[in-house]
Amino acid sequence: MKIRTFEYFVREAITSLRRNSLMSIASVSTVAVSLLILGMFLVMVLNLNHIASTLETQVQITVYMEDGLSDRDMREIGTRITKLAGVTEVMFIDKGEAMVKFKDRLGEQQGLLTALGDTNPLPNSFEVKVDKPEYVKPVSQAIAQLKGVENANYGQEVIEQLFALTKLVRIFGLILIVFLALAALFIISNTIRITVFARRKEIGIMKYVGATDWFIRFPFMIEGMILGFSGALCAMLILSQTYSTLTEKVYESLAFLPLIPKSPFLTHISIVLLVVGTAIGALGSTISLKRFMKV
Repeated sequence: MKIRTFEYFVREAITSLRRNSLMSIASVSTVAVSLLILGMFLVMVLNLNHIASTLETQVQITVYMEDGLSDRDMREIGTRITKLAGVTEVMFIDKGEAMVKFKDRLGEQQGLLTALGDTNPLPNSFEVKVDKPEYVKPVSQAIAQLKGVENANYGQEVIEQLFALTKLVRIFGLILIVFLALAALFIISNTIRITVFARRKEIGIMKYVGATDWFIRFPFMIEGMILGFSGALCAMLILSQTYSTLTEKVYESLAFLPLIPKSPFLTHISIVLLVVGTAIGALGSTISLKRFMKV
C-alpha cells in the first residue's frame, strides 16, 4: 500500500468520526464500558489466582520423629527427605525450639504449661517444603514410610479442600474471561454496525462507481480501530486509577492480603486492553460491513 493511499484512508476515517460525532461518542462509550467490565473481571481473576498460588506455596509438611532417635539417625532421615523428588527445603526443629514456639503461640495462656514442669512432651521434627502443590501428598506419604518417622502431617483435609478451591477458581476465571471477551466483541460489533448502517447509501454509491471491497473496507477498519483504541484507553485509565486506589486501601487495612503489586501488573493489563480494544474494533467493523458490501 502506498503512503498516500494510507493517508487518504486515515483522513477518511477521521472525517467520518467527526461527521458522526454523536455516534462515535456512543461507540467509544460502549467499548469503554465493555472493556472496563472485562478488565475488572480480568484483574479480579488474576488476583484470586495470585492469592491461591501464594497460599499453595505456604503449605508445608511437618514431620514428627519417634522418641529415642540418635542425632545420627535424625541427620540420616533429614538427608533422605532432602533427596525426595519435589522437596526444596528441609528444616530441623528440635523439641526445645518447638516448645519455645508453642509458648509464643499460647501468649498470655502460657500458665497452662506449668503442670508439665520441666517435662517437654513435644517431639523433634522437620518442616518440609515442596516446589509444587501436587507434590505435597506423595512426599508426605513417602516420608511417613521412613523408619523413625512417627507421623507426617500437612493438614490433609483443609489443604486438599484448598487445592480443589484454587483449581475451581482458575477454571471459572478462564471461562468467565472468555465469555466476557465474546460479549464485548458482540456489543462492539453491533455498535459499529449502527455506524455502518447510517452510511449504507454511501457504501452503495462507492460500490456502483467501481470501488473495490478492500478500498471501501479499509477506512471503516481504521475507524473501528480508532474507536476500539479510544474506548480501551478510557477503560485503561479508569481501571488503573481504581486499582491503584484499591491496593492502597487494602495495604492500609489488610496488609496480609497478597494482592498483585501495581507495577508492572497495570502496565501489562493496559497493553492487553489496548490490543484487545483495537483488535475488536477492527474485527467488529469487518463483521458489520459484510452485510452492506452486497449491492
